[in-house]
Amino acid sequence: MDEVFSQILEKQVLSAAKAVEDKIDEEIAALDRLDPDDIEALRERRIQQMRRAAERRAKWRAQGHGEYAEVPEKEFFAAAKASERLVCHFYRDNWPCKVLDKHLSIIAKQHVETRFIKVHAEKAPFLTEKLRIVVLPTLAIVKNAKVEDYVVGFDELGGKDDFSTEDLEERLAKSQVIFLDGEGSAYAAKQAAAASKRSVRQSDTGNSSDSE
Repeated sequence: MDEVFSQILEKQVLSAAKAVEDKIDEEIAALDRLDPDDIEALRERRIQQMRRAAERRAKWRAQGHGEYAEVPEKEFFAAAKASERLVCHFYRDNWPCKVLDKHLSIIAKQHVETRFIKVHAEKAPFLTEKLRIVVLPTLAIVKNAKVEDYVVGFDELGGKDDFSTEDLEERLAKSQVIFLDGEGSAYAAKQAAAASKRSVRQSDTGNSSDSE
C-alpha cells in the first residue's frame, strides 16, 4: 500500500513539475517574441497595477478595513458611506452573538476589501427600528451605502452554532459583499484542499484500474 501511494505521489510531483516547466517555457517563448519596448511597456503596466493595488489596500486600511470593531449608533451611516462594502453585526451579550464574533474576527482579517463592524442593538434603538432588526444576531449587508441583505440568526448556516467560518464566508459571498478569492480566504483554502484530495483519490482509482 505504501509503495502504491509513493508511486501516486511521485506521478503527481512529476506531473506538477512538468506543468510548471511547460508554463515557464511558454512565458519564455512569449518574451522572446517581444522587442525591448514591449517588455518595458509590460513592466511599466505591471508596476502601475501593483501601485494601484497597494494604494487601494492602504485606503481600505485607513477606513478600518482588516479589523472587526464596534462602533456607536451615530457612526453607522458614516461607515456605510465610506466603504463600498460593509457587514454590520447587530448583537447583544449572549452566546450566539459571541459565536458570530469569533467567525467575523477571522473573516475581517482575510477580506480587507470589506469593512466589518458591530453595533450593540440595545444601545441603538433608532437604528434597529429603522433597519427592522428584531432577531439577534443579525448581519446587515451594506453595499454602496444601502442595506441589501440580511443574515438573520443561524437559519442559513445550518440552524446550529457549530457552523464553520467557511460556511459564513460562503454565505456572505452569495450576497457579493466579499470575494471568495480574497487573500487568506478560508473558503478558497478549503476548496483547494478538497481539490487536492480529489486528485489523490482519482489517481489512486486510475492506478488500481491499471493494475487490474
